[in-house]
Amino acid sequence: MNIRYAVEKDLQGIVDIYNDAIEHTTATFDLEKVSIEDRKGWFDEHVHRYPLIVAVKGEKIIGYATLSPYNKKEAYSKTVELSVYVDREERGQGIGRALMDEILHLAKENEHRAVISLITKGNEHSISMHKRYGFFLCGELKEVGYKFDQWQDVLLYQLLIK
Repeated sequence: MNIRYAVEKDLQGIVDIYNDAIEHTTATFDLEKVSIEDRKGWFDEHVHRYPLIVAVKGEKIIGYATLSPYNKKEAYSKTVELSVYVDREERGQGIGRALMDEILHLAKENEHRAVISLITKGNEHSISMHKRYGFFLCGELKEVGYKFDQWQDVLLYQLLIK
């Protein structure tokens, strides 16, 4: 497995992983599948201080991680939101950890101060991974998403980079 910055030709693999998450998990609150065309603008936003990295096995994209602006207001410029997605068939093999290692290194390199993760309550795997990296629970947003015919709570986790 290799981890590197994403290039535009990786979009198909990224979209495949994301669409699987839309259909089968509460990791995203998107309800409709996305297309490569839908994600081109999103892809273009992930440059410089907001990297998009991919995990690659052979020629296949098996996971990705992003840092995104937490809020567009200027005072939040050192705060980013973290997202990590791994191909369902590749989970449990350390890919998420490898992506976390690299994306948090890039957060520090880009002089971000705070990394925020919004995790749907019940996603114990994601919660435990974040705790391993020193993320702490800041709060719980009750019933803020409706997916799979039920209200979903979101947990707010934060890591301060020093």
